[in-house]
Amino acid sequence: MSEDSSNLVHVNGRTATADDLAPLAFAGHAHFTAMQVRDGRVRGLDLHLERLRSASVELFGRALPDDVVRAHLRTALAAGPAAGLSLTATVYSPAGEFTAADADPALLVRTGPPSSGPGGPLALAAVEHERFLPHVKHVGEVAKTHLLRRAATEGFDDAAFLDREGRFSEATIWNLVFWDGESVVWPEARILTGTTLGIVRRQLTALGIGQRVAAVTPDDLPALAGAAVMNSWTPGVAVHRIGTTELPAAPRFLEALHRAYTAEPPTAP
Repeated sequence: MSEDSSNLVHVNGRTATADDLAPLAFAGHAHFTAMQVRDGRVRGLDLHLERLRSASVELFGRALPDDVVRAHLRTALAAGPAAGLSLTATVYSPAGEFTAADADPALLVRTGPPSSGPGGPLALAAVEHERFLPHVKHVGEVAKTHLLRRAATEGFDDAAFLDREGRFSEATIWNLVFWDGESVVWPEARILTGTTLGIVRRQLTALGIGQRVAAVTPDDLPALAGAAVMNSWTPGVAVHRIGTTELPAAPRFLEALHRAYTAEPPTAP
């Protein structure tokens, strides 16, 4: 365990032991949500809880009650620094991997130093890839790191995914978002709907900023006025190139994404 007070791991509301963690060394049948916490509060808490609930029902047939999840989050936050931290809440089955045995889900909460993501702008390789159960934020994601590292060897910062229909879907650990000069464009594809995406989408609506869903292919990129990626770290990092196509800087677009995110009131678990 790190001496940094922000690096803590809890299982079911108590400090994790080696015995708790050892069975998870090769675990891949689990799901999680990640958030940035500032002054004990997080934006989009309802979206994080819904994500954990729905994914648990899909993977395990049952979900921990929201009040139990919130209690475990509060315990983890109380043990960390008050100013801010990163938090990952992972739901898994104590029955273990490669078995049909049944067990109530358990919740592992890991905290670490706060993050705001890279400064950008980023260059993304365009690669063909579709995630298994793309709507679930699951931990079985070897392809993400593999494709990220392969993109880096080719001179890119990260990778964007193309589905079997040739449409952009998402990036390795990011949602993709585009700008047509007037409206925010969300890619039409099978994706993980990120909590930050959910926050930005509903606040853009509240702010009266146009948005639409459309298929975006590599051939469509030259006609677009900007692109960005977002995740739990940040509501928007500019993308200046995808594959060989340069994309213009779009400060008004990035400002709209960040303004929408900050319009969401943070709440305590």
